[in-house]
Amino acid sequence: MSADLDQLENQSIYILREAYNRIDKLAMLWSIGKDSNALLWLCRKAFFGRIPFPVVQLDTGMELPEVYEFRDRITKEWNLDLKVEQCPPEEEMDQTLPPLTRAAARKTEGLKNLLRDHAYQGVMVGIRRDEQATRAKERVFSPRSLEGDWDVKDQPAEFWDHYKTRFPEGVHVRIHPLLAWTELDIWRYSQREGIPIVPLYFAKDGKRYRSLGEKNITFPVDSTASTIDEIIAELQVTRVPERAGRAMDNESEDSFERLRSVGYM
Repeated sequence: MSADLDQLENQSIYILREAYNRIDKLAMLWSIGKDSNALLWLCRKAFFGRIPFPVVQLDTGMELPEVYEFRDRITKEWNLDLKVEQCPPEEEMDQTLPPLTRAAARKTEGLKNLLRDHAYQGVMVGIRRDEQATRAKERVFSPRSLEGDWDVKDQPAEFWDHYKTRFPEGVHVRIHPLLAWTELDIWRYSQREGIPIVPLYFAKDGKRYRSLGEKNITFPVDSTASTIDEIIAELQVTRVPERAGRAMDNESEDSFERLRSVGYM
């Protein structure tokens, strides 16, 4: 198992260094969840303890208090260049979207504003293919328009760790160094490396968060797993999907697909 984690780590570090070498202006999106914390840790390893690009939180003001506390502590301890992008209000979202999906869309619009205002050519994101079916269609280097539009049928081929990293003007690139990882991989790696964890992931009163998001659209699931060992054991047998606590996923059949097509992470 350690060898598997080493291989994943090496692949992700290679992707991070390739992106830094090939793409002129980079930023990393930091949701403060387990995946983006693992990605942040990998960035520190890839660049010898110092992350040489901004770390951006798309903030709706609706994160749980523990998330903000964790953000502020890690920013100080790891000397991060943190940028906080305030997301537009819900009333400015596409009103044809269902209500909970509309709330989630605020981060999509926040990302569009970030790209428009700061002209980042590449944005690193800690998503995984196993988390949701639509994400399984992603590439490691995924070109998007500046408005975030994603043409799933027009993605570059990626064979044998060869990635297309040059794109026309007017395109930005989402870079996904964790695509090959699974939820179990993230937890095993976090345990091995001693990566700091937001305490909401550990069970309290029979509930814990599998996935962190805004408090108005994300809820804990039933669980008694209060340590990483217990979380790993739980994940080996559970049939509850990782995003079971994401209310928007159950709102309409195409909610997630619609958000992804216009720029959602």
